[in-house]
Amino acid sequence: MVFRDDTTDYRMSNEAAEPLEYSVSPGYFRAAGTALLQGRTFTWEDKADAPRVVVVNREFARKVFGSEVNAVGRWFKFGDGTRVQVVGIVEDGKYRTLSEDPQAAMFQPILQSPTTWTWMIVRSTRSVQDLTPELEQTLHALDPSLPLAISPWEKELGTALLPARVASIALGVLGGFGAMLAVTGVFGMAAYSVTKRLRELGIRVALGAQRKEVLTAALGRAFKLLAYGSAAGLLLGVLASRVLVFIVYQATPRDPVVLAGVVFAMALLGLLATWIPARRALSIDPVTLLREE
Repeated sequence: MVFRDDTTDYRMSNEAAEPLEYSVSPGYFRAAGTALLQGRTFTWEDKADAPRVVVVNREFARKVFGSEVNAVGRWFKFGDGTRVQVVGIVEDGKYRTLSEDPQAAMFQPILQSPTTWTWMIVRSTRSVQDLTPELEQTLHALDPSLPLAISPWEKELGTALLPARVASIALGVLGGFGAMLAVTGVFGMAAYSVTKRLRELGIRVALGAQRKEVLTAALGRAFKLLAYGSAAGLLLGVLASRVLVFIVYQATPRDPVVLAGVVFAMALLGLLATWIPARRALSIDPVTLLREE
């Protein structure tokens, strides 16, 4: 946990933030593709006997200093009272899960905060197969007993995305079955509602109503039902999509293209299901329609 520079009481209730902490070497941000927004990154001059410095992300700056503006050069404290100066601000990232909310994070020079294990990030245009022998040879030349495991970025990202991908596939299959049931239900109910009105349509035609007017009357009732059903489905869909955000990475709870497309497709199917039997009924002699039970 960290405290603002003017804090003298280091109880947990007075903490400014509880950031994620990382020890990195010079060149880390460039290799990781993390953009530097303000200030500077680390150099090999940031040694253990040099003034304590950190690079923080935007969320850290907002929580501790209230804003990222003019955060570079300001100080804060650790729980033991050690003062640390912010020398740079980097963009926010994903540190634990891909679906997490923005979290405060700070990065310390590895010479000022050494660790017993570390990740080495290598950025290259060469393939992993070409780089692996050279990396192993170089690192084992430093220490033959050094444990080493090399993993490409795509594999690490694939592991992180695996739960979201499995959930997406499962939800896609269930969504496909749900869409089939919805299409069948909308088409069937719309056609059934017109079929039950065949005698009414026959009476309208027998009394001299124009076929266009009768067809409009048949479609009008179905359109009202479709409008009510679409409104209810749209509301329930928006509520259900909030749960989807926590399961599928980068899912949005209110995608206007998807929502409008679903409503339009269902409305079109419903009107088509109404129009086909109504059109067929109007092509039959009214006397035949009047005999329908």
